[in-house]
Amino acid sequence: MKTKNIIPTPETHPLTWRLRSDKQPIWINEYRSKNGYVGAEKVLKGMIPKQVIAAVKDSGLKGRGGAGFSTGLKWSLMPQHESLNIRYLLCNADEMEPGTYKDRFLMEAIPHQLIEGMLIAAFALRSCCGYIFLRGEYIEAAFSLQRAIDEAMMAGLLGNNIFGTDFNFQLFIHTGAGRYICGEETALINSLEGRRANPRSKPPFPAISGLWGKPTCVNNVETLSNLPAIFLNGVDWYKNLSKSDDKGTKMMGFSGRVKKPGIWELPFGITAREIIEDYAGGMCNGFKFKTWQPGGAGTDFLLEKHLDLPMEFTSMSKAGSRLGTAMAMAVDHQINMVSLVLNLEEFFARESCGWCTPCREGLSWIVKILRALEQNKGQLGDIETLQQLCSQLSLGKTFCALAPGAIEPLQSAIKYFREEFEAGIIPQKVFKNTLSIIGIQPNF
Repeated sequence: MKTKNIIPTPETHPLTWRLRSDKQPIWINEYRSKNGYVGAEKVLKGMIPKQVIAAVKDSGLKGRGGAGFSTGLKWSLMPQHESLNIRYLLCNADEMEPGTYKDRFLMEAIPHQLIEGMLIAAFALRSCCGYIFLRGEYIEAAFSLQRAIDEAMMAGLLGNNIFGTDFNFQLFIHTGAGRYICGEETALINSLEGRRANPRSKPPFPAISGLWGKPTCVNNVETLSNLPAIFLNGVDWYKNLSKSDDKGTKMMGFSGRVKKPGIWELPFGITAREIIEDYAGGMCNGFKFKTWQPGGAGTDFLLEKHLDLPMEFTSMSKAGSRLGTAMAMAVDHQINMVSLVLNLEEFFARESCGWCTPCREGLSWIVKILRALEQNKGQLGDIETLQQLCSQLSLGKTFCALAPGAIEPLQSAIKYFREEFEAGIIPQKVFKNTLSIIGIQPNF
């Protein structure tokens, strides 16, 4: 099977058309020679904040961190009173979702695109200060971003009186200490303030009281990276890139035992089958497709029939999963689902901040049961207990969304592959059947 080799163009690939063939980072001179910072200059010199927010809302840009919330609507929740002279813009670059590496790719290869996007967002939100909260293990991304920030400062694109206007914006990098929970925006804010990375009670929401008690907006790397192209080429152009109701393009990928695992910028509405077959080259020789996750470790497993659904927020939701980060994982026929889910749940249990009891105790309990099932030491009723725990850890029953995301792969694996979980308690079933044969009715 031949994989597609599409060359990104400015007309079709707003995020990746500037990429170099030698895979080296794009620094300021090259970025500016490829229409870099033109969109930001249009915004700062020719628009007012309300117009920018309205344009982003009209573009249909949704958050690319996984939730898919309208970016323009999120911005509009920030107070616009000019008397509030301190507002913060935070970039969530704490990319710790297993199987997801799209933000890392963008930061390492095209760091100025993110900086330009933050400059546009800061102007719209009237923010004079921004932080990139970066996953601590992203050493190369930290280097690329810091060099790009220094270049932008030297060129007068950050700092005071940007583009000769009265707009000032300072940008800093803050590397995290390596906790998955920092992907939750209020835990990120706590960590940035030097506190323990626990989620905050809401309300108040960050838009009202966030970093150091000031109005704060938190956006994902990929979300912010879309902004330069929107204002360079226009809202209508951006909306027409998509094949679905979700507008624009999306960084999508496939990992697992596929012939060509990778990441590509693709229009919303493309099917998962097109991605896995035309871009990832299909399954490796000798391996059969079994199941897949559409958007990271915290999304429900789907079946092969779901590969024909368009990769968009609504379709994935109707199928019983989530688009998430759109970084899909293919699972082959040799993988035992109990072992796979155990691996995921061990990660989530370890990364729980321990703030609320259901998450702290429930995830550890899930891990204990899965370990027993993997070793064929499961007890009768274990599967029902796991299902009950999934219900008790569902959305709205915990302090944040970590546990609800953690139980998605578990509940779907039981739904579609229950027999693999039942196999872990076969010895006890055999013993129970033996007792029944000789006339003893077991009560367990």
